[in-house]
Amino acid sequence: MTMTQPARRTPRQHALLTAGTGIVAALGLSLAMTTAATAQPAGTPSAAAATTVSPAGHGFTATLSGKATFKAGSVTVTCATSSSSGQVPDAPGNHNPDGPVSSSTTPATYGSCTTSMPGVSATVATSGSWGVAMQNGAPVTAGLTIPVGGFVLKTSGLATCTVTAAPTSAATVNGTWTNGAPSTLAFANASVPVKVTGGFGCPTSSTSSTFNAAYQVSDTTDPASQITVTG
Repeated sequence: MTMTQPARRTPRQHALLTAGTGIVAALGLSLAMTTAATAQPAGTPSAAAATTVSPAGHGFTATLSGKATFKAGSVTVTCATSSSSGQVPDAPGNHNPDGPVSSSTTPATYGSCTTSMPGVSATVATSGSWGVAMQNGAPVTAGLTIPVGGFVLKTSGLATCTVTAAPTSAATVNGTWTNGAPSTLAFANASVPVKVTGGFGCPTSSTSSTFNAAYQVSDTTDPASQITVTG
């Protein structure tokens, strides 16, 4: 029997493949703030607890606390800035006796993003109608939905790829809310469906990505007040 030795990759090919595995990790950026109309926190029962988001009608801004770090394999993608803004529904829309309360937001912006692989850079573009749905409970949960194609990540350098989140339908991801001064919206190992296109080094077989990040949510109508979620 003749044994065929597997082809050896060159150092450049290995670098391209390694860089490609980390590209999908950056998709977590899209989860910062997402579409209210279809958002539904995970585990929300058919008869969910009452939810009230206060103060009614107040504007808010969500700002990244620290850095958003995304990892796939040995590759890490980090963004230093991210923000979005929106408004709590006017009364009585800020209260739901049977489930979550939804708020619309602007598409999140992202900046100062880097990768741990030399020679690979990334840019992020967002679009569409974004928002968040809050559900009172222990803990308070957040259901976030990315509109179809609402987040697109493009890389250049050693690997030229395009990664689109929620490629065929809106996708809901989940986080937790903590009342405070300011209140915090956090995501731990959140998942989102993706589609990857591109040439050699792009992880085109990948269909999902995860991320971890925390946002401080401040009241912009009355800075002395706090955005809170109660029953």
